[in-house]
Amino acid sequence: MKYKKENGILPNTIILPEHIDEMNVTVAQRIKTIMINMERCRWVSNDITKAEELIMVNIPSYRLIYYKNGKPKFTSDVVVGKAMNKTVIFSAPMRYIVFSPYWNLPKNIMKKETLPAIEENPNYLAEHNMEWHDDYIRQKPGPENSLGKVKFMFPNSNAIYLHDTPAKDLFKSEDRAFSHGCIRVAKPVDLANLILKNDKNWTPQKIAAAMNSGVETQYTLKNKIPVYIGYFTAWVDDQGAVHFYDDIYKRDERLAKLIFKK
Repeated sequence: MKYKKENGILPNTIILPEHIDEMNVTVAQRIKTIMINMERCRWVSNDITKAEELIMVNIPSYRLIYYKNGKPKFTSDVVVGKAMNKTVIFSAPMRYIVFSPYWNLPKNIMKKETLPAIEENPNYLAEHNMEWHDDYIRQKPGPENSLGKVKFMFPNSNAIYLHDTPAKDLFKSEDRAFSHGCIRVAKPVDLANLILKNDKNWTPQKIAAAMNSGVETQYTLKNKIPVYIGYFTAWVDDQGAVHFYDDIYKRDERLAKLIFKK
């Protein structure tokens, strides 16, 4: 169970062939993976590592960690972008939270998925609580909204953000690369309460009410929180244990060729 936890495997007592393959990765290969990820650590800005508050998402571990004064205070499982819609590595400050959000469908989803569905079923929009708004389609706030009851915004050119989801069963999967690029959070209520904990304008009761109001409400944070989306296939936790994760976007070997050039 300890081994599974340290290698991003669901903590159950089932041993499958892929788990045995994982156990047979050589020490030499593990050392190589550590060196690759040490190189990635060099790319992280010192300003981020010294921040009083920090939200970090590690894509291969499907995990979000909230740090306070350099110490992990909260973790949540996440769903990240699938191979065809990879979540981008970058950093940006979280500036505001949106409760009971609309989901404004990206143009590529409209073109590839929604418009063909409307052609087949004229009632598609009504059945999915969607509507036309100007020249795009949006999904209205509600329990079945694809963004769930809250989204956490750190404006960026990649149009990536953190959000709730009604598809909770996906968090039970070992492989959680399912999204179109944004990051779905398993514990969004806890994250919202943590971010707004010292804000006198909010209480857990007010947060719950805003999430379930069905009316979109945007709130600008008093303190901007750095968000770092990273890609680490090896990671040392605060107890000193090294964790290894699947290279879900197949990036290790490409970096290894640059590091270990003969």
